[in-house]
Amino acid sequence: MSSPSNLQELLDQAGNPVDLLRNSKIGAYIYPVVPAEFTNWQREQRAWRETAVLFDQSHHMDNLIIRGKDALKLLQDTAINSVANFPVNMAKQLVPTASNGGVIGDGILFHQEQDEYVYVGRAPVSNWLLFHGETGGYDVDIEVDRRSPGRPYGKAVSRKYWRLQIQGPSAWPIIEKLQGGPVEQVKFFRMGTLTIDGTEVRTLRHGMAGAPGLELWGPYEDAERIRNAILEAGAEFGLEPVGSRAYSSNTLESGWIPSPLPAIYSSEAERAYREWLPLNSYEATNALAGSFVSDDIEDYYLNPWELGYGSFVKFDHDFIGRDALEKIDPSTQRRKVTLAWNAEDLGKVMTSLLDVEGPGNQFFNLPNANYGSSNFDSVLDASGKIVGASLFTGYSANERRGLSLATVDPDVEIGTELRVLWGEDPNTEKTSANPHTQAEVRVVVSPVPYSVTARSEYHGGWRSASA
Repeated sequence: MSSPSNLQELLDQAGNPVDLLRNSKIGAYIYPVVPAEFTNWQREQRAWRETAVLFDQSHHMDNLIIRGKDALKLLQDTAINSVANFPVNMAKQLVPTASNGGVIGDGILFHQEQDEYVYVGRAPVSNWLLFHGETGGYDVDIEVDRRSPGRPYGKAVSRKYWRLQIQGPSAWPIIEKLQGGPVEQVKFFRMGTLTIDGTEVRTLRHGMAGAPGLELWGPYEDAERIRNAILEAGAEFGLEPVGSRAYSSNTLESGWIPSPLPAIYSSEAERAYREWLPLNSYEATNALAGSFVSDDIEDYYLNPWELGYGSFVKFDHDFIGRDALEKIDPSTQRRKVTLAWNAEDLGKVMTSLLDVEGPGNQFFNLPNANYGSSNFDSVLDASGKIVGASLFTGYSANERRGLSLATVDPDVEIGTELRVLWGEDPNTEKTSANPHTQAEVRVVVSPVPYSVTARSEYHGGWRSASA
C-alpha cells in the first residue's frame, strides 16, 4: 500500500476517522513562543479581574490576508454571518460551516481597507478560506501568515503582525496614558488608532476579560518596543503580562469555546477539500480527546446553535451549509452553558495522582486541563443518559473552582446537577493521556459567561447574558 499524501488518503487508509483522531500523537494544543508564566498563572488570572493584563496574541493564530474585488464574495459564500453591513474599520466574528451544517471553526475578521480583509484565528478556518479562495474561481489574492512554530527551539520567530490586548478594569486609564489624553470608546468590534511611543497602531474595541479594552496590532518589527512601552505605562495601574499558561484559561470565564472539531471528515461535498489538505495540516493531525466515544465522526460535529452562534445565522445570502441549517429547528438544539465542577469530586481526581496502588485518573492540568486539540467529554444525567458534551475544561483562580464550557440538551435547566465523565475508556494512544481510570464528577449547570462581570458588561451576543 502506497503512503498517503493527503487527508482523504489518510482517512481511506485508517478506515475510521474517530480512531485516527482519538489516537493522534500530536497531544494537547500548544500556545507557542510566549513564556508559560511571567509571575504565576493564578496571579495573572486574578489581574484580568482586579487590575489589568497584557495578552500577547502574536504567535498562536494564523493571519490570512484576503485582497481583491471578490474578497467580500468569498466571505459571503463561506460564512453564516451576514456581510451586508461590513464597512472598513469594522470586525466580525466569522463562523463558516461545512455542507452538513457543522461548524468549521471561528475567528475574527477585520475589514482593514477597501477590498482587504484579515482573518485572525486557528488553522481550520484559514485552511477553509484558502481552499475556497484558490479553487472557487474568485478574483482574490490571499497571503498566508501561519502561526509560529509550537517548539521553535531557539530559532528566530517572525510574524507579519504583533498583536496585543490590554484588558481589565484598569485598561482604559492605561490606554489614555499611552495616548497622552482621552481616547474615545468606539463601539464594540469597531476599529481605530492609538499612538504608542510615537507610533500609530491600529486598534479593535474588545472586551475579552469582561471590561472595556483594546486589541492592538502593527508590523512585527515594532513588537518589543511597543510591548515595553505598554508595560511601562501600565505599571502604576497594576498591569500584568499574561503567559501562555493562564491566557488560554480566560475563555472559561468569558464563555468562548475555541476548538470544535471541524465538520469536514465525512460529507462527500468536502472530499475535494480533504484531498487538498496535506498530511501535516491541523485537520490531519488533530487530537480528539475525551470520554465520549462513537464510531460515527458526525456525532462530534457541532452546529452554530450548539456553540451559541445561532444569532449569527442569517439567511439573507447563500453560503455553504445553508441548506442543512435551514432544516434545523433551533428550539430543539443543545445550548451552550458553563459547568461548575464539584470541589470534592475534582479534588479526588487531582489527588489520584498520589495513588501508589492504581493508575489514578486522567491528569487534570492547571489551569487548562484539555489534553487534545478538540475535547469531547460525556455529560450524564442522574439516570446515566448522555445529555450533553463538555468541550473545554480548566480552573479559574478568580472563581476558585473547576469549570468547563459545554453544550447540553434544551430541556436541561440552569441549576441542574449533572455529571461529567472525565477520562477515556479505553485509553487511547495520545501522548498527552497516561494510563488512567475514568471518574464521574458532579457539575452544576451554570450561565455562560460564568463571570458575573462578563455577563453584565459584555456586548450583547455570543458571550453575553442575552445569549
